[in-house]
Amino acid sequence: MTGSTRIRFADPDRDAAQIAGIYRPAVDHSAVSFEEVAPGAQDMAARIASASSTHAWVVHEDGGRVTGYAYAGPHHVRAAYRWAAAVAVYVHPDHHRRGIGRELYGALLPLLTRQNLRWACAGITLPNPASVALHDSFGFAPVAVYPQIGFKAGAWHDVGWWQLELGPAGTPPSEPLGPQRF
Repeated sequence: MTGSTRIRFADPDRDAAQIAGIYRPAVDHSAVSFEEVAPGAQDMAARIASASSTHAWVVHEDGGRVTGYAYAGPHHVRAAYRWAAAVAVYVHPDHHRRGIGRELYGALLPLLTRQNLRWACAGITLPNPASVALHDSFGFAPVAVYPQIGFKAGAWHDVGWWQLELGPAGTPPSEPLGPQRF
């Protein structure tokens, strides 16, 4: 990394093509994502815009290039789940093992806490020791494994679920707020 790195909010128009490029290997060459067709820039821009209306989507930028991204979105559509967010992080393969995932979650998770969200939930296709280690390092705890839940690349895959408590339970809880700023 150079001295010109930063974490900022994703811009659908500016960042979608680079984000789609980062995500493509996870779709095309692994079972990390259960999508079978990688989204293009236009689809990715729509995803960023949609998620950013209620949750945060952040990028790691190095020298003007996006090298990784993390996002949150609704964990489930039912109203009672509104205090839980699904989270994920992806880093460009050329930038793995440089702490970028840690920087991204280090920016994203406090934003979710300030939104009055209580839980961050991450699904990890297993085995994936690097992702498990990242989530464990932030205090996510494993809560479930769906055995052989997805079929991709000629094999059945397990998905583990990790959960992080962002804030204490309140009765009644404070309503979630819209996206927060750094």
